[in-house]
Amino acid sequence: MSRPRSVRPAALVLVTSLAVLAAAVPAEARTPASGSLPAVTPRAETPTLYDDEAGGNANADDPAIWRNAADPGRSLVIATAKEGGLRVYDLDARQVQSIPAPAGPRPDDAPGRFNNVDLVQGLRLSSQKADIAVTTDRGNDRLRVYRIDRDRPGGPLTDVTDPAAAPVFSTGQDEINDQKTAYGLATWTDKTSGRSYALVSRRNRTAVALLELTARPGGTVGYRKLRTLDLPSTFRLPDGSSWTPCAEPGELPQVEGMVVDPANGMLYAGQEDVGIWRMRADLTGRPQLVDKVREFGISGVYDEETEECTAGADPGFGGKRLAADVEGLTLLTERDGDGYLMASSQGDNTFALYDRELEDDNEYEGGFRVAAATGTLDGSEECDGAAVLNAPLGRKYPHGLLVVQDGHDTPAEDEREATGFKFVDLGDVMDSVKD
Repeated sequence: MSRPRSVRPAALVLVTSLAVLAAAVPAEARTPASGSLPAVTPRAETPTLYDDEAGGNANADDPAIWRNAADPGRSLVIATAKEGGLRVYDLDARQVQSIPAPAGPRPDDAPGRFNNVDLVQGLRLSSQKADIAVTTDRGNDRLRVYRIDRDRPGGPLTDVTDPAAAPVFSTGQDEINDQKTAYGLATWTDKTSGRSYALVSRRNRTAVALLELTARPGGTVGYRKLRTLDLPSTFRLPDGSSWTPCAEPGELPQVEGMVVDPANGMLYAGQEDVGIWRMRADLTGRPQLVDKVREFGISGVYDEETEECTAGADPGFGGKRLAADVEGLTLLTERDGDGYLMASSQGDNTFALYDRELEDDNEYEGGFRVAAATGTLDGSEECDGAAVLNAPLGRKYPHGLLVVQDGHDTPAEDEREATGFKFVDLGDVMDSVKD
C-alpha cells in the first residue's frame, strides 16, 4: 500500500513528451466504484501475517505462482512479506518455508524489505538450467535471487544471489537509507536471444530500470543495468492546465505493479496514482497510457499532520475502471493467444480485465471482486499484488489459480495490522467474467 505522492515536476525532454502523450488520451465519462461487478470467493487463505514486532514485521505484498511441471499438484506460491522476507506456500495455502530478509550492513542501516517477486523458468546458471524466484529487496536496494527445487531438504528455495551484487539505484549506503530504492518488479525472457531480464521500478520516483540477469561463478546469479526510463510526474490536462498527483513533499508518483507479455515483449506498468502504461520491455520507444485512474487530474493539498491529501474539485478527466492506487498487474494467457491483463483497483477493492491483444488496443473486458466465502474466510481488500496461472494445478485447481493479496485479513487478533493471500479457482473467475 502506498502513501500520497509528491508534486515535483518532471525535467527531462522524454518526460515532457510523455506528458503531452498522456494528455492526448481522451477523458472518459466518470462512474462511481461499481458494486455490480460479479463476485468470486476464495477456496483457501494463507496464515495471517502481522506487521508488528510479535509478528516479525511481516506484511503480505506480492505473490508469484511456480508450476511444478513434473507434478502440478505440488506447485508452489512464493510471496513477499516485506521485512518478514519471503513465504512459500503449497496449494493448500500452508506455509512450507519462510526466508528472512537480510539485515542492513550496520545496525542503524535500513533493514531488508522484500517488496515484489517474479519467476524465471530455465535460467542458465554456470553449470545447468534452473527455475528461479527474483525479489526486490527495497531495504538494501538490491535484487535477491533464489533457486527453486521442490524436493530440497529444508525448503524449496535456496539463495543464489551473487554476493557482489550492487545496489540497483543508489550510489552508497546513505542513499540506500533514504529508501528511494528497488520497488516493483517484472521478469522477462527475450525469445530471440534467450536472455533474461528484470524490470525494476524505484520507490517514490518514476524511474523503471532494465537489468540483465547474468550467470555468475558457483551457480549464483547477478545483474547489470542496461538503461532507465523515467515516466512523467506532471501531466497536461485537456483544459490546458498541468497536474501532478498530490503527495508528501519530495515524493513522485511511483510504479509498482508490472508485468511483461512474452508474446510481444510489451511491459505494462502501473503508476499508482496515474494509470497503466504500455511500453516495450526493452524500454525503447514511447510509452502509451492504456487507462487512467478515476482520480486523474484531481488536485490536492498535502496535510503534514494527517499525512493525507485533501482532494479538490473533480475536473472529470479521469478514467472509469480504476480507483487509485492501481496496484498488482498480472497476465492471464490463453492457448489461442488471447487473454487478459489483470489489474488490482485498490481504491474500490475490484479487479479490472483488459484484452491483451494489441490489435484491440487493450480494450476493457470486464471486472470482478473477491468476496468473503464464509465468516472466517474473507475476501480481498486494498489488494497490493496478484498472480494468475492459467494451467492445470492438480485436483485442487484443474482450471488454474489466481492468488491475490488481502490488505485487511479478518478476523485479526486484537486489531493488529493483518494481511495475507487468498487462493481463487481461476475457473470461477473466468465463469464470472464471461457470464
